[in-house]
Amino acid sequence: MTANRTGTMVRMEALAKSFGTQRVLDGIDLDVGNGEVVVLIGASGSGKTTLLRCINQLEMPDHGRVFVNGNAMGRHHSDGRFGPLPLGQAKLRQAGIGMVFQRFNLFPHMTAAENIMLGPRLAKRMRPEAARAAALALLDSIGLGDRGDACPAQLSGGQQQRVAIARALAMQPHLMLFDEPTSALDPELVGDVLDIMRRLAQQGMTMVIVTHEMDFAREVADRVLFLDQGRIVEQGTAKDVFENPRQPRTRSFLQRVLRHAVAAPAGPELQVTGSAP
Repeated sequence: MTANRTGTMVRMEALAKSFGTQRVLDGIDLDVGNGEVVVLIGASGSGKTTLLRCINQLEMPDHGRVFVNGNAMGRHHSDGRFGPLPLGQAKLRQAGIGMVFQRFNLFPHMTAAENIMLGPRLAKRMRPEAARAAALALLDSIGLGDRGDACPAQLSGGQQQRVAIARALAMQPHLMLFDEPTSALDPELVGDVLDIMRRLAQQGMTMVIVTHEMDFAREVADRVLFLDQGRIVEQGTAKDVFENPRQPRTRSFLQRVLRHAVAAPAGPELQVTGSAP
C-alpha cells in the first residue's frame, strides 16, 4: 500500500543504547511519516524490540534524540546524552502511543471490556457508561462483541491479543507500536490478529511493527528496515527489500525466512474515532 501522509510522526537521530558492555542500538537515524507503516525485520538480538521500546520510553536511550508527533520524548543534552522527561510530562506524551506486546499483558482479574475501559477512565476521565459503550463497540469491530464480560482466562490467545489491540486503540492513539504481536500464538490463531493490523494500515494508522511474519510484512509495509547488530543495514519498499536486497547480510537472512505473501480480504471498519492530541 502507499500511505497518504504529510509530515513526520517519529524521528530518531543518532540513537544509541547499550546494556552493560553490549551495544544494542548503534547510531540509529529514522523518520516515520504520518500514516506510514514501517516494518522492522532482522535476526533475534539485532535491536528491533529495543528500537521500538525507545520510541515510547519503555527503554531509555543513552544518546541521541527521539521525537513523536513533533514532541521530544526526552531531554536532549548538548553533549548528545539522553535524559528522561519528568514523569507527568512523559505520561502525557506516551498517552498518544499505543503498544501491543508479544504477551498480551491483560489484567487477569478484569473482563475484556474492563481491560479496554481502564485507560480512558484513568487517563481521560471518561465516565464509566461512556467508556463501556466505547469498549463494547471496539470489541464488536474486532469480532468479539459477545465476549465483553469474559475474563482473559476464558479467551484464546488470539482473542486475548485482539483485546490487547482494542485496549491500545481505546486511547485513540496517533501511533501504534507492535512488538511481535503473533509470536506467542498458535499458527491457527495468527490470521485474526494480522487481519486487524491490515485494516489499521488500510485506514491510515501510523504503525511501527516488529514481526517475523514475512508474508504480512511484504503485504502491508510502506517501508521495510533490516536491522543487524544495532544498525539499519538496509531499507526500502517491501518489493525492493524482499525481491532485490542489496546487502549480503539481508540476502542471507531472507533466504532463511522468506515465504510468498498471501493477501487476505479486508474486514469491517474498526472503531477508531480519532487521534489523541
